[in-house]
Amino acid sequence: MATTAMEIMQRLTGPGGPFELREEEVLGTRLPVFVNRDRSLGEVLIASAGHGDRDYIVTAKERISFAEHAVRVAALAKALRTEHGVRPGDRVAINAANCPNWIIAFWATVAAGAVAVGYNAWWAPREVEYALGHTTPKVVLVDAKRAAVTPKSDGVRVLTLEEDVPALIERYRGAELDIPPAAEDDPVVILYTSGTSGRPKGAVHSHRNLTSVIMYHRYNDALAQAFGDPTDPRDRRYLLALPLFHIASLHNLAVPRLATGSTVVMHEGSFDVDKVLTLIERERVTNWGAVPTMARRLLEHGDLSKYDLSSLTAFALASAPSSPAFKERLRKAFPPARDALVDSYGLTESCTAAAVASPMDLAEAPGTLGRPIIGVQLEIRDAEGRTLPEGQEGEVCIRSAYNMLGYWNDPEATARAIDADRWLHTGDIGVIEQGRLRLSSRRSDLILRGGENIYPAEVENVLAEFPGVRECIALGVPHPAPPGPGAGGHGGGRVRRGVGHPLRGGTDRLRPRTPGLLQGARQVAPDHRAPAAQRHRQGHPPRGGEDDRPVHRAGLGLLTHRPRSAAHAGPVPWAPVRDRSRLSGVMRIRSRPGHGKSPGRLHARRETESIRGRGRRECLRPLGPPRRGRGVRAKA
Repeated sequence: MATTAMEIMQRLTGPGGPFELREEEVLGTRLPVFVNRDRSLGEVLIASAGHGDRDYIVTAKERISFAEHAVRVAALAKALRTEHGVRPGDRVAINAANCPNWIIAFWATVAAGAVAVGYNAWWAPREVEYALGHTTPKVVLVDAKRAAVTPKSDGVRVLTLEEDVPALIERYRGAELDIPPAAEDDPVVILYTSGTSGRPKGAVHSHRNLTSVIMYHRYNDALAQAFGDPTDPRDRRYLLALPLFHIASLHNLAVPRLATGSTVVMHEGSFDVDKVLTLIERERVTNWGAVPTMARRLLEHGDLSKYDLSSLTAFALASAPSSPAFKERLRKAFPPARDALVDSYGLTESCTAAAVASPMDLAEAPGTLGRPIIGVQLEIRDAEGRTLPEGQEGEVCIRSAYNMLGYWNDPEATARAIDADRWLHTGDIGVIEQGRLRLSSRRSDLILRGGENIYPAEVENVLAEFPGVRECIALGVPHPAPPGPGAGGHGGGRVRRGVGHPLRGGTDRLRPRTPGLLQGARQVAPDHRAPAAQRHRQGHPPRGGEDDRPVHRAGLGLLTHRPRSAAHAGPVPWAPVRDRSRLSGVMRIRSRPGHGKSPGRLHARRETESIRGRGRRECLRPLGPPRRGRGVRAKA
């Protein structure tokens, strides 16, 4: 069987194959590239009209065919050039929640020869103001909610997706797609991630990056058919429920589906299990890529048998880590995940997944993130940049035609991330085991205790399985004393008391005096990773939607080196953290007792999961008292 699989892949990717790979020079480095790729997104857009009346975008209340999409894109592109002076290379920003006009605005920007900039729709006005100054867009396309909080900026036109864009489309309906020529390595998209300064960084993706991603998805379709799947790729219907300002929804869903003739089934609004499953049932969705937060909501929802989910043949977890035990619970409770669950590893900077774990990979090696995808070179390197052999832990480094060009207007950050040979240094700690990648932690999350490394993910995976814990995050706090007998060895610190609440639909309680959380964390080995204290807090962490009911937040303080003295008997000093190498750990657990619809957010920035995150953060902000309104969120 293995030989047959190799033969199939060789036939597809070898000389003369539809997905032939060949080394070519890319930005001064020899890289494997797809020979038969499109040379620009403009070519992809022009060809897409050939899919005619097939559905491209479907929502609960609207359908847009490929032909109609091309008409609207041509009209809006003409309006951007004629009325708003957009020229090739100009930036056009999009700041909005998911809606069909988000995608139309993106492709219209491409058709105008400009660079589309996806702003995080959860940003506060000050962050939008920073991004406006950073990318200096000629036009900002916003929804009504973001229009109300978009700072005024000289020379920047603000157009609403609800009113201005439809009016412009009707005014220029009938315009031809007249797309300026573009070089393969010209910028075409900027998506924001974050860095150590706390300022978001704009990852710049080129036409080559995106057309390579399209070929990767075409290859997956061809591979499935070669292994016996009779489904025509054009008949697949993909659920889009993650924000379009992330690569998961834009680069790996909206863009490749325009090329393959498949349908994007878009859920609008905050994630609601019943609405999403109803949409899946009605539109016969075949593929769904979710974050673990969404999957956990499915488990909490209870009986799902009233929905016909028989069309859903592919279910993937992405964008954030999840434990093997959680995956197993998901397989048991959610039928589409039983035989089709996959996991993956990637970054905004990598444009698509760098490694993917198939159902077989996950069965053989629970916790793996799989093997490098086609065209990706992946190495584990030590602190001096030397390549490490299989089985040794180090930094994950990747190189491919998918990798970003660099960070917009930030040559120093670009130089730190991408070396002279175009290797992307991810900052993540991992190991290769039998050809598969396993991630230990983000480098910036590493906690050093008495010279021993502590990976937060190890502790989080244990705590995530404790009854009543909905999500957890391992952070760090500074401590004034080194470890030793005077600091209580590995167990210094004390329990901070508070009020707990029951979880919705469950009997488990996170009580102030419940010892199970600490005992659960102490299951990790060796004991230098175990927490020594827990503290609970009740408040009103903000939510993204209208639901503003209380959320219980329980904190586990891993005050491992805290001296037993009156000078340190007060509250834990939640201060900004810049140097994690001097930290002991603090774990913050969030559970939700009420019955709100939105998953809520953490009051700390960290490289972990969120469906509405700001990007990867390498610093932490003070938690402070809970507030209503906006909060600080985390993301993988």
